[in-house]
Amino acid sequence: MLGLIERIQLQNRLKELLENYPAVAILGARQVGKSTLAKQIIELFKGAVYLDLQLPKDLNKVSDPEAFFRFNDRALICLDEIQYTPNLFSVLRGVIDERQRNGQFLILGSASRDLIRQSSETLAGRLAFLDMGPFNCLEVDEEKFYQHWLRGGYPRSFLAKNDRLSLEWRNNYIRTFLERDIPQLGFNIPAQTLHRLWKMLAHSQGQTLNSSKLGANLGKTAHTIKNYIDLLQQTFIVRKLEPYIENVKKRVIKSPKIYIRDTGLLHAHLGIENINELFGHPIYGASFESYIVENICHHLPHWNPFFYRSSYGAELDLVLEKAGKIIAIEIKSSTAPKPSKGFWIACDDIGADKAHIIAPVDQAYPVKNGVTVTNLHSLLQSVSQIF
Repeated sequence: MLGLIERIQLQNRLKELLENYPAVAILGARQVGKSTLAKQIIELFKGAVYLDLQLPKDLNKVSDPEAFFRFNDRALICLDEIQYTPNLFSVLRGVIDERQRNGQFLILGSASRDLIRQSSETLAGRLAFLDMGPFNCLEVDEEKFYQHWLRGGYPRSFLAKNDRLSLEWRNNYIRTFLERDIPQLGFNIPAQTLHRLWKMLAHSQGQTLNSSKLGANLGKTAHTIKNYIDLLQQTFIVRKLEPYIENVKKRVIKSPKIYIRDTGLLHAHLGIENINELFGHPIYGASFESYIVENICHHLPHWNPFFYRSSYGAELDLVLEKAGKIIAIEIKSSTAPKPSKGFWIACDDIGADKAHIIAPVDQAYPVKNGVTVTNLHSLLQSVSQIF
């Protein structure tokens, strides 16, 4: 089932990294297809070895890692779910330096670079990272836009036979994440507490973070709530979008906005099973905004993402900054979007070089010089020209 969608760009990028680095780490949430991608790639390498470090039989093979790596000294070795065996990183450094060649190790982890801190400390200069998310909008057929938005991009959710089975899979995923994955990472947080927080974030999707209010509802301090959200961020569940404050002389909102990154998981927390229920739900606009934000951030990893909101109401959903160039993006769920006065003021406040209003329109059209209304697919397909 998971082979129905070819992830060509990721495959090409991974091959390129393996040709130029001794070790490559694919990082992403569980069940986004990391293992599938790795198995496709290692078929190109004669004698490659794949180990799933969650399986006792594979874990036993590296009980003496130096001996195992020495025996397979000419092979590409894939180590899946390495965050559960952090002691391997110190061994990898010596092996990599001894062999002096690229394409030695392919490492898979369901945690961020911060949680796999050992890699950056012991493998600096030897390890390249490839961040992998669920299916993005350019990896699925454009006519399946609503299915992708509703179900999210996790392969088993998106490719399920129907919406009911998709929602069932996502609910099971949430439960497994809370009850198994978080404890295995070494965090002693009650699953029920983290579940309630996750659900609160779903109901306030795309709003600025109020840690004190969330903490009061959960009987926790604001500091504890921030730590929990950092954990959800580092395990690829939420995105924290920081405010744009650079060179802005106006008073601005300084709390970050919080999004559940995958709209399928967002809708699961809210019990939204089909697209008609989504159309009638109060979260409709915020869900559409988060879908756009996540896809843009995925396709433009070298641009710094922010949002902008002044204390007097001027606002931009997304601000992209790179090397002094600033792109303003406003997101509208209407098929007939009309930019507000606050949009124009915000563009002036930040000194935007260009602005785009993203909406579910059929064709792109200009509003005025430097400002275009377009849809997400058209924007991303024209990335090289626009950005």
